[in-house]
Amino acid sequence: MATPLEKRISERDFPIAVIGLGYVGLPLAVEFAGAGFDVTGIDTDAGKVEAVNAGRSYIGDVPTDILSRLVEGGRLRASSDYSVLKDMDGVIICVPTPLRKTRDPDVSFIVEASEKIEPYLSGGKIVVLESTTYPGTCEELIMPIFTKSGRKLDRDFYLAFSPERVDPGNERYTTKNIPKVMGGVTPECTRLASLLYSQALEKIVPVSSAKSAEMVKLLENTFRAVNIGLVNEIALMCTKMGIHVWEVIDAAASKPFGFMAFYPGPGLGGHCLPIDPIYLSWKARLHDFEARFIELAAAVNSYMPLHVVSLIADALNEREKPLKNSRILVIGVAYKKDVSDMRESPSLAIMEQLEKKGARLSYCDPNVPRLSLGGRAMSALPLTPQLLKESDCAVIITDHSNLDYEMIVSSSDLVVDTRNATKGVEAPPGRVVRL
Repeated sequence: MATPLEKRISERDFPIAVIGLGYVGLPLAVEFAGAGFDVTGIDTDAGKVEAVNAGRSYIGDVPTDILSRLVEGGRLRASSDYSVLKDMDGVIICVPTPLRKTRDPDVSFIVEASEKIEPYLSGGKIVVLESTTYPGTCEELIMPIFTKSGRKLDRDFYLAFSPERVDPGNERYTTKNIPKVMGGVTPECTRLASLLYSQALEKIVPVSSAKSAEMVKLLENTFRAVNIGLVNEIALMCTKMGIHVWEVIDAAASKPFGFMAFYPGPGLGGHCLPIDPIYLSWKARLHDFEARFIELAAAVNSYMPLHVVSLIADALNEREKPLKNSRILVIGVAYKKDVSDMRESPSLAIMEQLEKKGARLSYCDPNVPRLSLGGRAMSALPLTPQLLKESDCAVIITDHSNLDYEMIVSSSDLVVDTRNATKGVEAPPGRVVRL
């Protein structure tokens, strides 16, 4: 027989709060609301709260028509008032977990959310943390906060971790159909949290503990970061040897087994890849373990923006032009193609270095109309043949699918391509310089 808690979950009589309405929280709130749950999003950003309550999406992966329908139907709303938690049975934490300037994990947002949840823990609330963090966060950080007033796990509340796997701009794999790993602090926590998520998402992958689930996300992104670091180092090596690295990768990828293609680039961007491996490396040091692969990959990947600046300077030098006062047009500034997300984008590091060296900067990006560079506001320019002709060098940082690369090459005197976006485009010798 189902317990009353299980019955309420299955009947969608289980109000849910999602704390943090960003790239992770809003799509998740929409999925639960679409599955028939009453969902309240909580965020300290008044602009986000206002937008959600107006049915207006600010996340590319959440269509406004779907959001507005859920808001108008009374299934979804937003608030900045944590007191709404008294009426919630499920709480999902989707707050940021950045790095401090010292390269240590900043879990202050998790701590703040947990402390605000704690007064409202009762009646078997299910709390799930989705914010990427280090193994042990649920047990070592959140549990002491939740139990400080005598509340008991598996009685007053259930606690689990489910790593977010959002891939912004990916139309094939979305919040709904990406398999969802779930690990509770106890087996009962795992079981109930998995039951809750299974009502809205297609596939749940239970693991034995919250620590295992926390480690899953770090392994996934460390795997990518280390392999990108490797191929970036191969790219630097090929440059020294006069070898075309993109050709080498394409040829190696023809092997039907034992090889997975990764590609070099101007540096790592997004919230996950530049940060998650550092969380793991930090935690490993606490256990007297040196994560040498991770640290080496981070060093290589962190160097790539500087390498791009050197590539631009060398390409201009071949044309007897100094970098100082040269007109540099940066094409694509989002952290990856076809999104507007600027978090940790390598374009910012590249542009800051170029500006320090005296370059005259402008940028084009159909997805990012405005950005802040060192506190200075910049606006995107329309990508036109005239703008390209007036520039001393066009630098492709982000290879958006809707850019006309043939026009970029034909209208430019010099193109530095960090993504191999101009592959197959005919150009006079020396016009295109690739990473």
